Amino acid sequence: MNSRAVQPSTPRVTTGANRGRRASRPAQLLADPSLGQSDANKSKAEPVKEAKAEVGLEGSWSGGGEVAFAATGSRERARCRAHYTRRSKDSYAMNATCATASGKAAQTATVHRVGENRYRGNFHNIEYDISGTIFVVVSGNSQSVRLSSTSGSALFRLSR
Repeated sequence: MNSRAVQPSTPRVTTGANRGRRASRPAQLLADPSLGQSDANKSKAEPVKEAKAEVGLEGSWSGGGEVAFAATGSRERARCRAHYTRRSKDSYAMNATCATASGKAAQTATVHRVGENRYRGNFHNIEYDISGTIFVVVSGNSQSVRLSSTSGSALFRLSR
């Protein structure tokens, strides 16, 4: 039995110098397996589906924003650093420290995934005994963070 691969026949033009020699198949045909297939065969190939990557919170983030105090109605610019640690597939623990002109405060929170790149949870500031809700939206290497409680609210833009 012959072990050579069967090749489709192609018309060959031979000249006196080439007579008796085999024409070699172009390397391009060997590299592209779809060449030579009918359009019907090509359309049977499965389309490539791109999976949207969920952006994780894990790691350190920093940035700034504004804090609004309910008791006085005043607003202050703030700088924050936050660190997220994964707790499960869809939840993270957060530790953050923020500073304004009038002081510094530390918060902890647990957030759970509620949608694509969206997280919601509860925060607590032990120093001032303030608790409330936190909502995080991640977009690439930045995130917007909204905190709200009866004592006030804050909105920050953090980045990696």
